[in-house]
Amino acid sequence: MSMQQITVNVDGYLALNKYEVDEANAHIELVEDPSDEEFDKLVMVCPAALYKREPDGTTSFDYAGCLECGTCRIACGDTIIARWENPQPTMGVEYRFG
Repeated sequence: MSMQQITVNVDGYLALNKYEVDEANAHIELVEDPSDEEFDKLVMVCPAALYKREPDGTTSFDYAGCLECGTCRIACGDTIIARWENPQPTMGVEYRFG
């Protein structure tokens, strides 16, 4: 019995979503000087790939494309997440597919 491989273009689905970014009020804030180990957890688990580590070791984070799933909060708790709240009304993600 052969198994058929299924591939999904997640980027295509994410591109269909609409985001209203609250520039004045970030709903996710990280602690100052987060540990590399905790940050790397978020690089691996964030479905929107908001946490990035460059080849030279520098890190970046941008809450603007957040899916509001809470995965980062569950994976790391308060070890690296200083604040996680739902965006203000009318802000955040609006799912347009599914």
